[in-house]
Amino acid sequence: MGKGQSNDGDFDVTKFGAMPNTDIFQALTNAWKAACGSTSQSQVLIPEETYKLSKIELTGPCKNRIQIQLQGILQAPADLAEDNWISFKYIDQFTLTGKGVFDGQGKVAWGKNDCAINPKCAKFAINVRFDFIKNAIVSDITSKDSKSFHFNVLGCKNLTFQNVNINAPENSPNTDGIHIGRSIGINVINTNIGTGDDCISLGDGSQQVAITNVTCGPGHGISVGSLGRYVGEAPVQGIRAKNCTLINTTNGVRIKTRPSSPSLGVASDIHFEDIIMVNVINPMVIDQEYCPSNQCDKKNPSKVKISNVSFTNIRGTAANALAVSFVCSSQFPCEDIKVTDINLTYNGSGDPISSTCKYVKPIVSGIQNPQICSSLVSSPSIPA
Repeated sequence: MGKGQSNDGDFDVTKFGAMPNTDIFQALTNAWKAACGSTSQSQVLIPEETYKLSKIELTGPCKNRIQIQLQGILQAPADLAEDNWISFKYIDQFTLTGKGVFDGQGKVAWGKNDCAINPKCAKFAINVRFDFIKNAIVSDITSKDSKSFHFNVLGCKNLTFQNVNINAPENSPNTDGIHIGRSIGINVINTNIGTGDDCISLGDGSQQVAITNVTCGPGHGISVGSLGRYVGEAPVQGIRAKNCTLINTTNGVRIKTRPSSPSLGVASDIHFEDIIMVNVINPMVIDQEYCPSNQCDKKNPSKVKISNVSFTNIRGTAANALAVSFVCSSQFPCEDIKVTDINLTYNGSGDPISSTCKYVKPIVSGIQNPQICSSLVSSPSIPA
């Protein structure tokens, strides 16, 4: 039996020298190496205490299934020079679970985030990265107060988030809850997200993503994009958000692409169904003129083709009279946009609830409140 290993395959970081309120980088690194090298199923245990943790990469491949059981609280360093905190890479058959917390200590960064006005702004640390992970489950844990994104998913296959909690203040910039890119078979289930940016954002190459029973708020909603910013972006396809609730968010469900795209892009087979809006400013959005803080070239239209998109059984309340805004590309108009059973009411007074459409002719059926495409003029600016 190796150092720090118990009879049941646990590798307890305290047996590797971890102590509360101190940096456990070396203890966790050694526990991970021992567990990852085990030929039997193994678990790294982080007990119920508060620990500090420096930037760390926990890398595979491992020799068998491996699990991290986080029961304690991990606190990120105050250092703003790093762009990542905890990274998991090249692991198959991986589980991250427990009632513990990844505390990004993000307050120190939020006031210094000038990305809204500075395209060359500093990139602050993501709480947890999953890079090239396969057949994995992330369950029950909490991410709070990240400096940047809470979770970033890149190049992964068959990864499920379930019963996860994500928390940061409404005024914490660029703190997307779960950002997914270049990944296939990602599930987000029974998860609560309240943060300062998109609750879930889907970048290029996101395919076969299922978002189910997610509560979002505060935040900027569930977003596909933004797309069309870089050369050679991979298609976004097979996205389904179902049985979700958005509360006091700036946006509900939306697709956003940038003008003057450097190359062609595709966003198709995207479906939003059984969504409840509670006081959402912009419940339903397609925005192909997305240009946050005017930091892009608006001379040419977006080259991202949006097609086969459905909005079904969307109901609740809007905090803005303009509840539905579909603004598509003049060069590549949206196609096969289906809108079925929409029942939204405006919380305010004065103007009646309305919608607007540009370069799109949706196929409508069932309840239509507001009447879809009641206006065919350009939409006003929509919060990022």
